[in-house]
Amino acid sequence: MHQTEFSRTPIIVGDADQERLMALAVGPAGDDLFAELARAETIPSKALPLDVVRMGARVRFRTRGGGVREVTLVYPDHADIDRGRISVLTPIGTALLGLRAGQSIAWRTRDGRKDVLTVEEVGIPDDEATDQRAG
Repeated sequence: MHQTEFSRTPIIVGDADQERLMALAVGPAGDDLFAELARAETIPSKALPLDVVRMGARVRFRTRGGGVREVTLVYPDHADIDRGRISVLTPIGTALLGLRAGQSIAWRTRDGRKDVLTVEEVGIPDDEATDQRAG
């Protein structure tokens, strides 16, 4: 997978998330995350627009098939699919990172199918999910 799957949509990442996520991206499970971080525009976290998907953000998005989901983007140690908390290391978590409301991106599902998602709304980050002591 493949940086080219993501490279058409510009993304923004706050510097605090960038630093912590780069540490996660080391190793085979983080290849896609590393590619996304490498192409992201990094800005001071305090300057990150409120509609940008960041760690801990609640995100509502729709897929090409028309399904709508609402999830919280979290570090792997806070992932809990039953609570709608998805890890940034999952394909969909990596795809969501750095997008703004209204943006779409192509991504590959865990079973290798190509899909497209569009961010509809980005909510305020969840403090538990962004706890810097975690992970």
